[in-house]
Amino acid sequence: MNLLIVESPSKAKTIEKYLGDGWRVIASVGHVRDLVPENGSVDTEHDFAMRWQIMPGKEKQIKQIIAELKRADAVYLASDPDREGEAIAWHILDILKAKRALDGKKVYRVAFHEITKKAVTDAIAHPREIDDDLVDAYLVRRALDYLIGFGISPLLWRRNLGRSAGRVQSVAVKLVVDREREIEAFNPVEYWSLGAVCNASGGQFDANLAYVDGEKIDKMTIENNAHMQEILKKIGDPVIDARVTSIDKKKTTRRAAAPFTTSTLQQEAARKLYFSSRRTMSTAQKLYEQGLITYMRTDATNLSADAVGEIRAYIGKNYGDTFVPKSPNVYVTKSKNAQEAHEAIRPTHFDGDKPKLTGDEAKLYDLIWKRTVACQMTNAEFDSVAADIETHDARAVFHAVGTTRTFDGFMRVYIEDRDDADDNTESKLPPLAVGDEVKIMELKPEQHFTQPPARYTEASLVKKLEELGIGRPSTYATIMSTIVDRKYVEQDKQRRFHPTPGGWVISAYLSKYFNDLVDVNFTAKTEDTLDDVSNGKRDKLDALRAFWGPTSAMIDGARGIKTADIIDAINDIMRPHLFRDGNDKCPKCGGKLGIKLSKYGAFIGCENYPTCDYTQRLDSTPASDTENNAATEKPKATNIDLGDGISFRVGRFGPYVTNGTKNVPAKQYSADTITLDIARDLLENGTKRAEPINLGENPATGKPIFYYPTGRYGAYISSNRVNVSVKEQPSLDAAIDLINNKKPSPRFKRTTRK
Repeated sequence: MNLLIVESPSKAKTIEKYLGDGWRVIASVGHVRDLVPENGSVDTEHDFAMRWQIMPGKEKQIKQIIAELKRADAVYLASDPDREGEAIAWHILDILKAKRALDGKKVYRVAFHEITKKAVTDAIAHPREIDDDLVDAYLVRRALDYLIGFGISPLLWRRNLGRSAGRVQSVAVKLVVDREREIEAFNPVEYWSLGAVCNASGGQFDANLAYVDGEKIDKMTIENNAHMQEILKKIGDPVIDARVTSIDKKKTTRRAAAPFTTSTLQQEAARKLYFSSRRTMSTAQKLYEQGLITYMRTDATNLSADAVGEIRAYIGKNYGDTFVPKSPNVYVTKSKNAQEAHEAIRPTHFDGDKPKLTGDEAKLYDLIWKRTVACQMTNAEFDSVAADIETHDARAVFHAVGTTRTFDGFMRVYIEDRDDADDNTESKLPPLAVGDEVKIMELKPEQHFTQPPARYTEASLVKKLEELGIGRPSTYATIMSTIVDRKYVEQDKQRRFHPTPGGWVISAYLSKYFNDLVDVNFTAKTEDTLDDVSNGKRDKLDALRAFWGPTSAMIDGARGIKTADIIDAINDIMRPHLFRDGNDKCPKCGGKLGIKLSKYGAFIGCENYPTCDYTQRLDSTPASDTENNAATEKPKATNIDLGDGISFRVGRFGPYVTNGTKNVPAKQYSADTITLDIARDLLENGTKRAEPINLGENPATGKPIFYYPTGRYGAYISSNRVNVSVKEQPSLDAAIDLINNKKPSPRFKRTTRK
């Protein structure tokens, strides 16, 4: 018998059907090992040696793997085909070696980018060794994230500056804050435009003023109403006689967008479906595990020759030969470190009927299907006509443009959305010829103001991070959810990010004392270094030393700075935001107002405290974003179909899972964290078997913090006899913050023995 280990139980079931007798397929359920959550687990003094532990709750998977391995002749490590997947394979192999469970058995690493019988059997027929370079890149990334977390986070906790800082999340927060600064500093500029309603023998059309007395009229030429009135006086009152003086006709084409990468899928799902990045990736994961799409973490835009052949055949059969280009469309991958062996995200099959899906899976699959088919279709074709209309006295020239689609091409199937503009509109002109008489029926002066840059949406922020080379396909969804979960940013009614008071404060602090950490060039360079390690171009230890040298110096320098000095520095940075009118005088005593910090968050207070107790709440709600009228985020579902007749619901007493006959509480889970496998386990084993999870050490007391999934009142964390209720398992830094800042209960006052 052969044993094949994958990451997901759903994937294991699908693959086991393909392989049949002689094979056993089991899941690791993601990562099985991580760094010990305590200071010193990455030893910077001894070549960054790392101390690992099997993750709480994963002993069950390890025992199952070892039990199955005893009956197997060979083991195939088939975790996902990326850096994290390679790391999972390496961890499993290292654990099995340490437990002496291999006993001379053959070990193979296999990777496939789609879960089809052909892809799986081909991968097994061509196994390889574990890629040490990919593993080294993972080790560097994990060490850096750990060192930043344990180096900077305690500085934040002690001074109530924030919950955590991260190598990439901090840059994302800074981008949101910097955009808000631009918006606040923006001064709108007035300008005017002059439109004309024209009438020719063929019909009515619109035009815009282009010249007056030989002067070209650009967007900002007409500065105010007085200037507009001068121009109107020169042109005269309607009806104005005019004629066509020039016609410019040309044919244009538009090419289909490239097939989806991870980032473009997240962007388009946000625009068209209003999905968060996390929701998109969770849904894509389910589609991948069912064998319906290729691997969903990729930055490549190429497609396999077999897939292109299937797509072209499908287009010819369903749309006709005129929609099939003479040669396949080829798209160049923009990411300089993209792995061309990977494919773009596409359906695995184009023959037969589409799979029967519902809900989010149906919507996302349809989006991927249409984008993939469209990318191999012919260009859309347009006729563009531009006409100049001159008034009878030759004092003014109006310009009219019309565009008509003459051949649908790829647009028969799919049109890509844009973030802040709609360039898909088409306008038509009536038949016009040079010399044709035109009547200008109405002049329409219109006042405008320049607009500030738009706030980031999830789609545009992911796009910006990708342009800057920050983050990678596997991290975008995590970045988006982290900065929201940590309450550094919020989304307004138009689904656009704005910084919270906490986001302003931590961005100001990091910009002052950890400038390199939030510098986009430094962070992008670090990402490039990780890619160089994964490609074998740079040594792991060399990369770690190059990063940790300046970072440790920043951390050491920040430790000795007085809190009062930090607050002064943050005030200097934030003053233009806090007091936009320049008035920072206390209305109660006339003292100077400024930012103050407490365990309950940042606020504005008077410098004369405690003599003056004036305080003011920091407002985190931005002005209405008038330039964007996108639909609001849909509310989270309270009844989610997980499959196999099992659903996740939120009832009177909180979340629970049900199979129709049995209900089991699931208070530690949410719509974003519940999975079919978790629900099955809850229904089978109930909540009684859930064991406490050691989250790590509380630096304030030196005691461990435990997470209890179930209790009398639901999930809670506990340390040193302090209990705090939580909705789901928190991160270590969040748990420390909750435990250390819990108010004592008035019913249990501690007395001092005399």
